[in-house]
Amino acid sequence: MVNEPLKGLRVVDFGQYIAAPGAGQNLADLGADVIKVEPPTGDQARGIGHFGAAMVRANNRGKRSIAVDLRAPAGQEIVRDLITGADVLLHNFRHGVSERLGLGPDALLGRHPRLVYGFVTGFGTRGPSAYRVGLDIAAQAEFAVMDLTGPADGDPQRVGFTVADVLAAQALTSGVLAALVRRGVTGRGGVVETSLMEAVVHAQAATWAEYELSGSAPRRRGNGQALAAPAADLVRTRDGGAVVVSAYTPQKFAALCRAIGRPELADDPRFASNPARVAHRQDLLAVLHATLGRLDRSEALDLLRAANIVCGAVRRFDEVVDDPDVRASGLIAGCGDGGTAPTTPFSLDGHRPASTPPAPEVGEHTHAVLAELGRTQAQIAALAATGTVTGPVPHRKETATT
Repeated sequence: MVNEPLKGLRVVDFGQYIAAPGAGQNLADLGADVIKVEPPTGDQARGIGHFGAAMVRANNRGKRSIAVDLRAPAGQEIVRDLITGADVLLHNFRHGVSERLGLGPDALLGRHPRLVYGFVTGFGTRGPSAYRVGLDIAAQAEFAVMDLTGPADGDPQRVGFTVADVLAAQALTSGVLAALVRRGVTGRGGVVETSLMEAVVHAQAATWAEYELSGSAPRRRGNGQALAAPAADLVRTRDGGAVVVSAYTPQKFAALCRAIGRPELADDPRFASNPARVAHRQDLLAVLHATLGRLDRSEALDLLRAANIVCGAVRRFDEVVDDPDVRASGLIAGCGDGGTAPTTPFSLDGHRPASTPPAPEVGEHTHAVLAELGRTQAQIAALAATGTVTGPVPHRKETATT
């Protein structure tokens, strides 16, 4: 199909929680056969209530789950067989764990030179923090995301979703796709490595440049930008809503002044240049609150949009779910379990998946995958009896045909 450019490729995904499974989800949405290898107790996210269930649902749609005890020699043999037929391997094991399991990149690429081996850690593998446990909140804290988020006179705040994990998943996906393109040219795979640290620092490239150009460390400023005004500034409206406004170029600021009925402000010395507006931001915000704040949110947006000013309503999540632009984009796909989820954030030739199977149960496809690897039903039963693998017993009809 047009929207399955990776159809025919197999991915073995050892990931848990978000970062590596998120990359596997991206590849599954592009048509790859992604086999999620879980311990018999399942992905650790499965055991932490609704939050964990949301992680599993969001990052494992359309995958096949096989539950294997990697500590058992027979389980290791199963995994080796899986990798033999794989194009991509993904994991977010703590640094050093993959080598202890016999799944390190050197060992596997020596036997499978076409394999694309992708993994994500918390802090990279080359520095003093290589062996630390890393989760999203630690990356947000240690690499300035929290320090730059929140009001200037308040505490640092985390971004309202797992931004480090999501960025790392996207980085790992990009690296894997680049490696697959190279493999198509050279015939060889390779190792794709990223980390939560690298993902969030890379995302702050403009902030890095701002620091080098200004000589001063950026400071938390709430909604306003340090070097521009008005830029992402928030204005409360009469009905209890809020809008954000960005109009910091000379032309846009003059248009904003006309739109709010204060054209003379464009020549006011406090506001006549962007540096002046930054220095007098509070005075400017007072004007915006006095004008736009007299309107309802929808009225303020209509006024600003008519003047071609960049603006946006500050909306609740339930408003986003029902947004007509989101729905019209084709971004939201059915999950096969009665729910929906965002799929690929781009279309290919105008297409993207309209629906995907739901996230699998732990070991839901254990028997089917083992049969594909050549195990007989008697062998599968023996593996299940020892606890090496787990999963639901297939129906009689399925047993007869495998």
